Amino acid sequence: MDPAHLATLRAVRAHGGVTAAAAVRHLTPSAVSQQLAALQREAAVPLTERVGRGLRLTPAGEALADAALDVAVAVERARAACDAFVARPVGTVRVSAFSSGAQMLLPGLLTRVAALDGVTLECSDEDVAQDEFVALTDRVDVVVAHRPDGSAGWGPDVVVVPLLREPLDVAVPLDHPLADRAAVTPADLADAPWIAVRHGFPVARVLDEVAARTGTEPRVVHRINDFAVVEALVAAGHGVSLLPRWTARAGDGVRFRLLPLEGVRAGRHVDALLRPDRAERRVVRRVLDELRALAADAPGPAPAPPGGGRGG
Repeated sequence: MDPAHLATLRAVRAHGGVTAAAAVRHLTPSAVSQQLAALQREAAVPLTERVGRGLRLTPAGEALADAALDVAVAVERARAACDAFVARPVGTVRVSAFSSGAQMLLPGLLTRVAALDGVTLECSDEDVAQDEFVALTDRVDVVVAHRPDGSAGWGPDVVVVPLLREPLDVAVPLDHPLADRAAVTPADLADAPWIAVRHGFPVARVLDEVAARTGTEPRVVHRINDFAVVEALVAAGHGVSLLPRWTARAGDGVRFRLLPLEGVRAGRHVDALLRPDRAERRVVRRVLDELRALAADAPGPAPAPPGGGRGG
């Protein structure tokens, strides 16, 4: 079976259909359908089935997609075995990060990788809901993602490299009644007007935990995902919000105050996610080593455990 056709089958499963898989694989929908048909002829059993206007894998297709991942990993390990005889593996590595993570990590990563001969870094910002980060690994080599404290992780089909944990603090205007406090509790915020991110994004889940502790639904007055906009609204007195401690701009008392939140695990874990086959590429591992070293030097994080693994 053609490894490229197997990769297409995996893309159909991961992205829910031919059109989406075609975009990820840089193919036409017709080419995707032809590759699936070729696989089905070799397998001699149905691999896909129609569901309404969509397409899903049959049990046989699911089994083959699982095996396809092992094939992809084996191919990359074979390439890595050859790369071991190259002094400095070279190539292009694509890295994406959510917006505030990109602000924290990408400038330094670009500087570090510029010193690696023959390695080109292509960066993008990908601000998606938490359950969409893993799918990005189909088209990006290293995906910098975040998840709130207490979340289940990223699932079994992705390599996870922990980078750091960043606390989330409560941002209040300078003239807010709580602004002179050293810290706040959920009870202090029971009636506060909140500026929150959209549902499904990691920081929103921390606000859900605040609500659980107070027993009242937070009074959300605005939903804004861009932290720069959130900071401006807080500074102008239009509400309070949760902001990341190290990447909040002007959170040092000049425009607003950042107050630690007590009684709630208020933080986010920043992880690098990789497809298992891409994690075998030596040039990708060179970039990942630089990213891990950079994260270890970030302001104040506890050191991330070494190495990575499937799951989260």
